[in-house]
Amino acid sequence: MSHITLIRHGQANSTATDEASYDRLSALGHKQAKWLGEHLIDTNQVHQNLYTGTLRRHSETADGMATGLTPIRDERLNELEYFTLAIALEAEHGLAMPTQQSEFVHHLPLVFEAWKADKIEGAPERFSEFETRVNDVIKDIAARPGPSLVVTSGGLISMVMRQHLDLDILKMANLALAIMNSSIHRLHPIGGTISPVMFNAVPHLEAPERHHAQTYV
Repeated sequence: MSHITLIRHGQANSTATDEASYDRLSALGHKQAKWLGEHLIDTNQVHQNLYTGTLRRHSETADGMATGLTPIRDERLNELEYFTLAIALEAEHGLAMPTQQSEFVHHLPLVFEAWKADKIEGAPERFSEFETRVNDVIKDIAARPGPSLVVTSGGLISMVMRQHLDLDILKMANLALAIMNSSIHRLHPIGGTISPVMFNAVPHLEAPERHHAQTYV
């Protein structure tokens, strides 16, 4: 069992209202990925494996990091489909989609609650299925020899933390909202299992001239 470093992708298209249009990095997102890769090199962080989901924003982030590793693409590392869930929830229960980014903070926990309670018939996958695939892929990566970098998304990272910290659904939603673009989250093997030892670190964005790049959406 080896340690896992989870990376949230760089900033994507923050003006999107559906999955397809969201799935590409912004100009800032490409910079965040480049700066993160440079930080890993400058601090002599060695990883043997690189995993990504199959989404474009995952691949673009991994490419921008320029680790020199050949990525292993695994669709189990893909994000939950927030826009698809939100559109279905509006159609089925009348909960309006946010029109301002500030409304997203209040909307996402409601989506998560309804999804977990199996109240969204048009959900692309059940909450329990998402939970299972995240648990399975993290176990599989942990079983692989050598430390691994994993480029994925905020919702998946929040699920990993839920599973290891026994978070309820509202705490998971609040955690998901707090995860920054290109942030680092680390799991280490302790006592025969893997445990969180780092959350939401952005050392590559701490210089004053990069504070503007500490983004959430």
